[in-house]
Amino acid sequence: FHPEDSVVEVNGIKIGGKKIVVMAGPCSVETEEQIISVAKSVKLGGAAMLRGGAFKPRTSPYSFQGLKEKGLELLKIAKQETGLPIVTEIMSADKIERFVEDVDVIQVGARNMQNFELLKELGKTNKPILLKRGLSATIEEWIMSAEYIMAGGNDNVILCERGIRTFETYTRNTLDLSAIPAVKKLSHLPIVIDPSHASGMWWMVEPMAKAAIAAGADGLIIEVHNDPEHALCDGAQSLKPERFAH
Repeated sequence: FHPEDSVVEVNGIKIGGKKIVVMAGPCSVETEEQIISVAKSVKLGGAAMLRGGAFKPRTSPYSFQGLKEKGLELLKIAKQETGLPIVTEIMSADKIERFVEDVDVIQVGARNMQNFELLKELGKTNKPILLKRGLSATIEEWIMSAEYIMAGGNDNVILCERGIRTFETYTRNTLDLSAIPAVKKLSHLPIVIDPSHASGMWWMVEPMAKAAIAAGADGLIIEVHNDPEHALCDGAQSLKPERFAH
């Protein structure tokens, strides 16, 4: 029914076109100095968008949960400084109005991939949605979640493979590169790869990113932190700005 591949446009940046789009930034926004520093660095390194978490879903309730609304304000400041569009995660439907106003790409995290009430509400907006694959979701379940958003009238959906849960414990997750050609065959939607969350180790990011591009991905979302050793969230998988630029 939709033979042509879809292209999702974000502030003039085309995702699903002929150019690889790179989104980069810290797992979580920590301070104004940190997010502005990282934003300037990733822009110099070639990133087209700034990713950063303000609301953080964490496995442990005692882990850093993000700066929330203050984090959104700091992302807006970083955007003013660099011009980079903002990609950040939404956790609940009651924040949609704020996200539509302040955010350029609304990310739905793996844990919310099948939060159907949230997806239905996002379908009523026209904001680009970055839909991450669930921890143990099949490709069909993932595409059906995208369909929930599109059924509501919002066709601006970007799929994101971020690693799935398998028996392997060496890596944080298992990056399913076969999802790229599978999605290309089954869907018209663009797909980006998150090698940072998939591997959980900074030194795996480069080879996994290259493999993703070779397999046909439309973009990458990469974690970059100016001081990974002291990051409040996921420092082990974050690249330093100079390595990202390289």
